Amino acid sequence: MLLSGYGITVDLPPGWEGLIYQRDQGDPTLHAGNFVLPQGDSDFATLAIAAMPASGVLLVLTQYELSNAGTGLFAHAGLPAPVPERALRRRAFTRLQPLRLGVQRFCTVSGRPFCLYVVVGTDPDPGSLLGQANAVLSTVDVKPVVRPGG
Repeated sequence: MLLSGYGITVDLPPGWEGLIYQRDQGDPTLHAGNFVLPQGDSDFATLAIAAMPASGVLLVLTQYELSNAGTGLFAHAGLPAPVPERALRRRAFTRLQPLRLGVQRFCTVSGRPFCLYVVVGTDPDPGSLLGQANAVLSTVDVKPVVRPGG
C-alpha cells in the first residue's frame, strides 16, 4: 500500500498500516507498523510502543524545523538506512520497555531535517524484525519542500 503526504512517500507491505500527518503549526510525521496503530498517538508513538506485540515493528520519521537541516544532530545526509542490528538498544526509550529494542537517528533528507526512530520486538528475533523495518525504510522517498515563490 502506497502511503503519501507532505512530500513523504512509503510503500507498506501487506499487514502493515501507517499514517502521515501534520499537527497545527507542526512538521510532518510518519508512523508505520506491522500491527494496529492506536489513534491519537504522540509524534514519537508512545501509545504504539506500549501496545506493540513482541513481534512488532514500528517506524517513526518526524520532521523538525527546516533551519536545522544539515546542522548539528542533523548533519548526516540521507536516511540512515538500512539500520544495522548492532545499533538496536534497550535504552532507546524515555522509559525502559520490556521486550523492545530501538534506535534513534537524526539526518537531513532532501534538505529536510528528520529524526528516524525504529522500534522492534524480540519474537522471533530482533534481527528478522529489523529486516522488515529496513525493507520498508528502503521504500521511503522524501521530496524537498517547495517554498512559495521558490
